[in-house]
Amino acid sequence: CLPFGCRERLARLHPQMPTYLSGSLVTLAIMAVIMRLNPLSHRLICPAQTQERHTMAADSSFDVVSKYDRQEVDNAVNQASKEISQRYDFRGVDASIELAGETITVTANSAERVLAALDVLESKLFRRGVSLKVLDLGDKEPKASGKLYKLVCPLREGLSQENAKKITKAIRESFPKGVKALIQGDEVRVSSKSRDDLQAVIAMLKELDIDAALQFTNYR
Repeated sequence: CLPFGCRERLARLHPQMPTYLSGSLVTLAIMAVIMRLNPLSHRLICPAQTQERHTMAADSSFDVVSKYDRQEVDNAVNQASKEISQRYDFRGVDASIELAGETITVTANSAERVLAALDVLESKLFRRGVSLKVLDLGDKEPKASGKLYKLVCPLREGLSQENAKKITKAIRESFPKGVKALIQGDEVRVSSKSRDDLQAVIAMLKELDIDAALQFTNYR
């Protein structure tokens, strides 16, 4: 069975060819015509071939995002709270770690004990596969609040415009041809015709010095 449109195109190219040919004879005739035509100007292209070439030329892409697993953060906070409640060096210092909304608050009766409790929290986050970059520590200086000291740590999610611009700039400088990067809200879409280039971009971004936890999603 001939693809739609091929018989008519063949008839226009070779009007003397009998129209009653069918089956394998037509197939052989088409092959002969294709071999004789100039490949640069008069190719016999069927619709199915055109669609296949269009599909092959489509870009691949992925998204650069900055997110965290809320459940894992909650688990880390619970584990850290349990540990400081049991450790001898935290007895009598009113140390606590609390997660409320998108903020973690570390509290103790001295700035030193606050930072010690923060170390416990960071170790639990790391063990649960949560990047420490999700913690916005600011200047990392506990602030006095009555008789206690507190360190308020908002959780970062989504790329800031500054970080998104830093990512797109790094991609343009390292891959000036063949790779496109577009800021879309708090994410960056990276696309290219070469999957190898996209893998190289991911490797480069993993080494990029940026104040955000990066993930690479929607690879297609």
